[in-house]
Amino acid sequence: MYLSRIELNIGLRKTMKALVSPSKFHGAIEESFSGGRARRLWRIDDLNGKKYMLILSEEIPNLEHFVGQFGYAGVYETKDYAILLNRVSDGMKWRFKLTANPTISKSHGKIMAHVTPEYQKKWLMDRAERCGFLLEDNEFQTVWSKWYSFSKKDGDKSANIRLLSVTFEGMLTISDAEKFRETLCKGIGREKAYGQGLMTIVRV
Repeated sequence: MYLSRIELNIGLRKTMKALVSPSKFHGAIEESFSGGRARRLWRIDDLNGKKYMLILSEEIPNLEHFVGQFGYAGVYETKDYAILLNRVSDGMKWRFKLTANPTISKSHGKIMAHVTPEYQKKWLMDRAERCGFLLEDNEFQTVWSKWYSFSKKDGDKSANIRLLSVTFEGMLTISDAEKFRETLCKGIGREKAYGQGLMTIVRV
């Protein structure tokens, strides 16, 4: 696995459009890989007044075209993610950041977003153990949320997408290293094509 980071140029009109319509980023990300279409995890991060794109993938991407559309020439990096994955073991405590789409399935089959921090945190705590980690309620929080509403084109057809993106930050403890590595690589929750589900960790 490989983790890439690209500084986004918010002075570009294309970048600003993509920041409100994530399907534009999704298409450009897929074009950065030589193989067939696959679900790559990605996320937008804010750091010191700048915006960055993170992409987790099973192969090294060719990001020149992506950077030409949304970034600065040559301003990106790709690192071997296996180095971090190999450091993961049971009982370790890590600081984490996750951007996800917390939802609930109603009895009539409709998918609804959790709109309050209380239920957003409960959504993540309910999934933690089967994802290989443990959470304490007082050790993490929601730090940001945003509604997206955009149109997705699929050939001649189009669909309206509306989703709530929530960012969590805090501390976790690894309870099952194998499951946790899978979670880091496959993500958590729905709408991964639109920048949801990628968890990153740093050592305490």
